[in-house]
Amino acid sequence: MSHATFAGGCFWCTEAVFLQLKGVETVVSGYIGGTIENPTYEQICTGRTGHAEAIQITFNEDLISFETLLEVFFATHNPTTLNRQGADVGTQYRSEIFYHSEKQKTLSEAYIRQLDEAKFFDSPIVTKLSPVSKFYPAEAYHQNYYQLNKEKSYCHYVITPKMNTLSESFSKLLK
Repeated sequence: MSHATFAGGCFWCTEAVFLQLKGVETVVSGYIGGTIENPTYEQICTGRTGHAEAIQITFNEDLISFETLLEVFFATHNPTTLNRQGADVGTQYRSEIFYHSEKQKTLSEAYIRQLDEAKFFDSPIVTKLSPVSKFYPAEAYHQNYYQLNKEKSYCHYVITPKMNTLSESFSKLLK
């Protein structure tokens, strides 16, 4: 099994997307990249800890490649807004890839360059690349949030459209 760690705004959104993919074994919502140990959601929300809301994915490379995970990551969030995803604003909502190997770093750099050169987005990509650091799983109520809370307005208005994009653009990858 391999790992990928992505920050793409609210972890409820990114977790919901990646849980649907064949070859993805687990997705854990949590915090990474900050200055304090064992942060809480309340601390993260202040934007003063330096952590990003992120997901850590365990995946089977025989069934899904890191490159495919990158493709889904960039298609399901806005990598051109610094410290923001929609109405979620703050450093905790930044776009960042925490690479687990030099290969992941190289693949990420190449994919970002390819998207920028093709002018895939209206603005340049601001996604940061950093080596993976200590990942802290979020509190239990954040795990599998979308599946357990689909009726909540945030899920309906923010996450469901991402899920629709996923099923329209990546139907062959879905479980």
